[in-house]
Amino acid sequence: MYDVIIIGGGPAGLNAAMLLGRSRRKVLVFDSGEPRNRWAKTMNGFLSSDGVNPQEFIQKGREELKKYGVEMLFKKVDSATYSKGQFVVDDEEGTVYHSRKLLLATGLKDNLPQLDGLEPLYGKSIHHCPYCDGWESRDKAIAVYGQERRGIGQALAMKTWSDSVTLFTDGTNSLNRADRELLQRNGVDICTTAIDRLEGEEGMLQHIVLKNGERREQQAMFFSLGTKQQSDLGEQLGCEFTSKGVIKTRRLQQSNIPGLYVAGDAARDMQLVIVAAAEGAKAGVSINMELQKEDRK
Repeated sequence: MYDVIIIGGGPAGLNAAMLLGRSRRKVLVFDSGEPRNRWAKTMNGFLSSDGVNPQEFIQKGREELKKYGVEMLFKKVDSATYSKGQFVVDDEEGTVYHSRKLLLATGLKDNLPQLDGLEPLYGKSIHHCPYCDGWESRDKAIAVYGQERRGIGQALAMKTWSDSVTLFTDGTNSLNRADRELLQRNGVDICTTAIDRLEGEEGMLQHIVLKNGERREQQAMFFSLGTKQQSDLGEQLGCEFTSKGVIKTRRLQQSNIPGLYVAGDAARDMQLVIVAAAEGAKAGVSINMELQKEDRK
């Protein structure tokens, strides 16, 4: 019987594991090895770790946990249930584990544009988060991808980082007159022609080639097409979700299920690495306090 099982070995899960380990709790962390930012070259906006490689950051965190006796398994979890005051977790090999508390730090995955040539550029010159990668794209010719009306907000936001911003709606033409006037008033160019492919070298976007044969010079692209949960464990356990598809949590990361906590991108909050780590810390402290109350005679 573990005190806590943590599913997810990213910043949220590891930071929670550290505080729980320091609280002398018996902790098991599952890590499937598929973090949301695994395509990114650098991790930014995290004080003292700005610009580091995400995998190096995670590896350093794993090493720091060893002195606290935290166990780690590099496996996927297939199912989790709550029954009679304890959690039962089954891994992909059918092994069963039991814990008093459970923390989901399973994260999200991004819906990517279905564009030919995107894969080698994603995480290097094509991004979804301007706070993570906008600085590196400053003053470049920035493309914003969004069909129908989905790219308006991001296109306007990217003007903070560059004067050269173009909204590509990829063959859709749903912008109304007010949309066009707002974008033009703020210096955002509009291209509604369908995209044929992206061209670049060594991970850096160079051209967007349109279906009509035109080649537009662009040096970076941002998109925001929504996200989905990396794991269905929240659904399995009966968690409440928001309209945006993330799990509802209270102030200290508690879910609606007794003893079940959620931290990081899977929960509601800003989706930044430093915020995920902070949520993990909150969850770790909250879980330990709950265990302390239960242990009191």
